[in-house]
Amino acid sequence: MRRATLEAAILALSLSASPWAQAQGGPAEPAAPSAAERFAFSYVKGDRFRVLSEVEEDVYINRRYSHSAEILNRIAFGVTDAAPDGSWGLLEGSFETSERAAGASAYVISESYDSKFRRDRLGRYIIEDTYYMPVVRNVPVFPDRELKPGDEWTAPGEERHDLRRGFGIPDPYAIPFEARYRYVGTVTKDGKSLRLISASYTIFRRPPEPRAYAEIFPVQIAGFSDQKIWWDSTLGQPVSYEERFDLVFDWSDGTTIEYRGTSRSDQFEAERLDRGAVAAEVEKAVADLPNVTVAQTEEGVTIALEDLQFEPDSARLLPSELDKIARIAEILKRYPDRDILVGGHAARAGWAEGRMKLSAERARAVAERLIGLGARPPERIRAVGYGDARPIADNATEAGRARNRRVEITILEN
Repeated sequence: MRRATLEAAILALSLSASPWAQAQGGPAEPAAPSAAERFAFSYVKGDRFRVLSEVEEDVYINRRYSHSAEILNRIAFGVTDAAPDGSWGLLEGSFETSERAAGASAYVISESYDSKFRRDRLGRYIIEDTYYMPVVRNVPVFPDRELKPGDEWTAPGEERHDLRRGFGIPDPYAIPFEARYRYVGTVTKDGKSLRLISASYTIFRRPPEPRAYAEIFPVQIAGFSDQKIWWDSTLGQPVSYEERFDLVFDWSDGTTIEYRGTSRSDQFEAERLDRGAVAAEVEKAVADLPNVTVAQTEEGVTIALEDLQFEPDSARLLPSELDKIARIAEILKRYPDRDILVGGHAARAGWAEGRMKLSAERARAVAERLIGLGARPPERIRAVGYGDARPIADNATEAGRARNRRVEITILEN
């Protein structure tokens, strides 16, 4: 539930004051006296950003602990249009949610979304109702006046959740709230002079019955979010974020599900990838490896390992393939600023759900190997299974099926 809220929180950035926000790590006192200033988002057409948020979440069912989740949210978005003075921007991008199993290192993508919305200088959204992301919207919304340290204000916002899977609720599920904000002051973080703004909001809602649902629907939603945001005034953008949250859903059949946890996020400006140069370099480096090809793709530069050998019906790599993965890991180390996506593909054999599951497990096995070899830390690499949805050869022949049983490792553009 909360996994996408964090993505939105950096894009959507919620800011305001709470006792928790002032008590957590980081500078507690302003680094220097802060003059009054006017806060505003600023947009430049062509700018591109990447957001990574890590979530630790505990789930309780009927007040009893059920399980914990480690979640990685990744957003890649760009400003596709903007006012000449930067007072509004049209943002388009992709939102990915990945989860890490207990004892694993690699994250596996569980949900992907696209979104498009306009945002003004104060943080207000114009977005079609069909989009599920960002989850947190109109946060922060700044007042149209100068603020000095200690100033507080409120503004309406909302969360929108995807309750299609498992609950059959077809529309983005809106939860309105009133956010409370406080400008704390100027602080030094990671060697930079930033503005610290805290935010908090509580939720208590008894929503109407949705127009459609599978078996049950929410009858009451309650919770809170306490946040702190580090704002870069020179960029007109947030650069870091922390949150503590607790959200409780009471369902029409009497079930209660609670999501309780913490999160942190960082935003990075993305530089252009010279795909042609990188593809040429990588192609030269893998020239002697069998069944390995390199291509420029929409996402970046992709290294395809065709007919990668695993034990039958398993995700255990055969020893003969380990040297090949080690060679790829050394190549990836040449581009440390780029995130990596590992995609698993299957031939059309067996049943569809099994193909999807096995392709994801094999992608995760390769990602785990790359992490272990130091190619990337866990938060900079994700795995995903495509099943047989993206064939590159004819599944009617054994040679074609061998090519389709592949793993693709992509050096991402953003």
